[in-house]
Amino acid sequence: MARMTMVEAIRDAMDVMMGRDENVVVFGEDVGYFGGVFRCTQGLQQKYGKTRCFDTPISESGIVGTAIGMAAYGLRPCVEIQFADYMYPAYDQIVSEAARLRYRSNGQFTCPLVVRMPTGGGIFGGQTHSQSPEALFTHVSGLKTVVPSNPYDAKGLLISAIEDPDPVIFLEPKRLYNGPFDGHHDRPVTPWSKHKLSEVPADYFSVPLGKASIMREGSAVTVLAYGTMVYVAQAAVAETGIDAEIIDLRTLLPLDMDVIAASVRKTGRCVVVHEATLTSGFGSELAALVQEACFFHLEAPIARVTGWDTPYPHAQEWDYFPGPSRVGRALVATMEG
Repeated sequence: MARMTMVEAIRDAMDVMMGRDENVVVFGEDVGYFGGVFRCTQGLQQKYGKTRCFDTPISESGIVGTAIGMAAYGLRPCVEIQFADYMYPAYDQIVSEAARLRYRSNGQFTCPLVVRMPTGGGIFGGQTHSQSPEALFTHVSGLKTVVPSNPYDAKGLLISAIEDPDPVIFLEPKRLYNGPFDGHHDRPVTPWSKHKLSEVPADYFSVPLGKASIMREGSAVTVLAYGTMVYVAQAAVAETGIDAEIIDLRTLLPLDMDVIAASVRKTGRCVVVHEATLTSGFGSELAALVQEACFFHLEAPIARVTGWDTPYPHAQEWDYFPGPSRVGRALVATMEG
């Protein structure tokens, strides 16, 4: 089985789907000739031509608005926004048009659209290249929101997203593109070639949306994480020695509450970890859902480890980034609570 980086797996998913379905089109800023700012679309224009993989003007609202029209008339656009931080001009199109099309047309139209966006920090990108806006999408009825953490899931989930009849926001943690990152920025980067989850089938396969993955089984506390924070949580567990069960959510909406509730009922404790800001972050929703479903099983308050309520900093990035030490302290405190 081939070993891939996350970049290669994402590219391979689009390649597979473009080969299977002539209605799949890929476009965005610099995705054609240049192959994307992170090279996720490299080679697709040469293989499929300029009518199926093409460059657009620098206009996020134009990219998404055009894609919605295409989707309504039968195409399956998979568009790229260069950084999730740049999606705000397109937010009205995503919320008011893409997410509502099935509802407002009483099912006469659907919007099989995927919006791919690199997300998160850890690359010294500062406030306009490091944001994690997933909560802005999970708040919107009609959208699905996906955050893969490894090459295998990235390919399988993206194929499922492209096949889905409704709009999917596909957030790609850019710090994971070339290897798993455990939050220790002062250590050498581990390449995906040394990780089991870099083994990706070369042909078609899919990972269903709405199904979480238990990355580590444990009995003492449940850790809910997604994207880069899955590896930060693993590092924190290794360093504290706490027997934690780590769940990679993979899809934020639809959310796999069955797996989450079963784990928390078993462990009696829960720590939620994400990179986005604390207030109104997706961790708030997770904490509320866990409290509702597992109240009589909880042995301690649910803890959240997140970014701070500030713009993402450049000079103090590692004070903002929820690293293993912060997650570890939350795990210890939850066990003592």
